Amino acid sequence: MKYMIMLYGSQQDYDAMAGRPGGKPPMSAEQVAAMHAHMESVHKELAESGELVDGRGLTAPVHARRVQLRHGAPVVTDGPYPETQEVLAGFTVVECASFDRATQIAARFVNPDADGEYVDVRPVADGIEDLDG
Repeated sequence: MKYMIMLYGSQQDYDAMAGRPGGKPPMSAEQVAAMHAHMESVHKELAESGELVDGRGLTAPVHARRVQLRHGAPVVTDGPYPETQEVLAGFTVVECASFDRATQIAARFVNPDADGEYVDVRPVADGIEDLDG
């Protein structure tokens, strides 16, 4: 079974990584490098174990667009979206033996120094039969 591990962040997180002041203290180049090294290390281990399907980071929310339909016509809103603090920041897809194993892997993506940080883990549907609502 495949599982998607979804990582979340905010525009403030991206600004901090870029060293810009804002709602969070700017991260140093060393802190950003350490974060990237950790992610690379986890992905490398998952690739070596055969469990990694894909993993990517997403660009900052300022580069996002939300598309909605209003009265049948598309309405496009450029990000970031003030009504939402968190957005999907990246994802990793793993293929492993169980939901428990996927949960163990997901725990490695949570920063132990960031109180309240979380990731979501969800099975990937291969077809309509997997959408059991």
